Amino acid sequence: MNGMRRLSGAARIRSTRILEAKFVCDSCQKQQRRSLASSPTVPPPKPPPSGFAALSSRRLISVSGPDAAKYLQGVITASIADRDAKPRQHGFYTAFLNAQGRVLHDVFIYPDTLIRGRDGTPETLKENFLIEVDSAEAERLQRHIKRYKLRAKFDVRLLPADEATVWHAWNDDQDPHTGFESRIARSDGSGIVLQDPRVPSLGYRLVQLGDKPPALELNQTTDDAYQIRRYLFGVPEGQDEIVREHALPLETNMDLMTGIDFHKGCYVGQELTIRTKHRGVVRKRILPCVVYGTEKPTPSRLEYRRDNDGVDSGLDVATADMVPRDTGIGRFEKKGRSAGKWLKGTGNIGLALCRLEIMTDATLPGETPAAAFAPTDEFVLEGGGEDGAAYSGSLKIKAFVPDWLRHGLNMST
Repeated sequence: MNGMRRLSGAARIRSTRILEAKFVCDSCQKQQRRSLASSPTVPPPKPPPSGFAALSSRRLISVSGPDAAKYLQGVITASIADRDAKPRQHGFYTAFLNAQGRVLHDVFIYPDTLIRGRDGTPETLKENFLIEVDSAEAERLQRHIKRYKLRAKFDVRLLPADEATVWHAWNDDQDPHTGFESRIARSDGSGIVLQDPRVPSLGYRLVQLGDKPPALELNQTTDDAYQIRRYLFGVPEGQDEIVREHALPLETNMDLMTGIDFHKGCYVGQELTIRTKHRGVVRKRILPCVVYGTEKPTPSRLEYRRDNDGVDSGLDVATADMVPRDTGIGRFEKKGRSAGKWLKGTGNIGLALCRLEIMTDATLPGETPAAAFAPTDEFVLEGGGEDGAAYSGSLKIKAFVPDWLRHGLNMST
């Protein structure tokens, strides 16, 4: 049921039908699947080149008190201080891991400059932080922090959804040298502004009191638009995509998205993370992918398309949001080892954990160019047989290596 947590209404209904199929006779199951195949979900519109969106998928936790920084330093993958050992003045991307080095939560942490607006207290900036986390995981993270704070002197509070909100803004048409960031900061002086550190040009994070839209000279759009942009940039977010207690931080590209400080002291899960960095080769990474029908030509570029826009999306029956998480990826009409696993998507695009040397031409650090990769190979999402779900046997998949990720891999060789 976890994979259904934030599906659209139509997708949720269809997924429920599949899950409930075991309580229906065989003939009725086949009829339901034929109905499902004839009525795929309608993908959201293409995101505009500029805009901002409220991120209902994210919540904020306040951690405040004299021991807050010390506690966080021991449980997150990035450092709470800058290179000069001074408290950070800006937010940053990081993660909580378990003792086995698996991701519990991917988060942003911000120095809490909003605290005076909430209660007027004079605490110093270095003692107060806001943690931005997957909204579906916020209560779990709050309990996790409370459980392991022991006698540390700080308070933990999950902020009500309307007390402070998270937004994301972008402007792809804007020349980066014309001061877009400074204009955002001036127009929203009461909040927190952070250029998203994960990937260049992804946009800006904004955190502000209340739930009213920030005063920006941009059109407000939807969370779907932000999600599609993330997929096109190849950026996973939340535990639907960075699977809790399964995902390794390097496989989710956290090392290339500024989420790990390999020079800081000890933290929970550090041993495996450091060993993977210095002794192992990361053969699987999360990549953006295009899904398309088996009778369609292989896409030449990563592009969000939908039939509603008057173009061929490349899809015949199923859409990416209908594919269950962890669906296997294999070579089309060939046998061999698994090439990866599907994570999540919408329309004709999404994210998958891909085996680099099989699905891409990327060169792994310390190795020769991928011998297993063949440009003519095609890959398919492997369903459950002739009478499986609508995606079964009807969707091929092609992975792409974004420029920022390829550059990071080349720097590691």
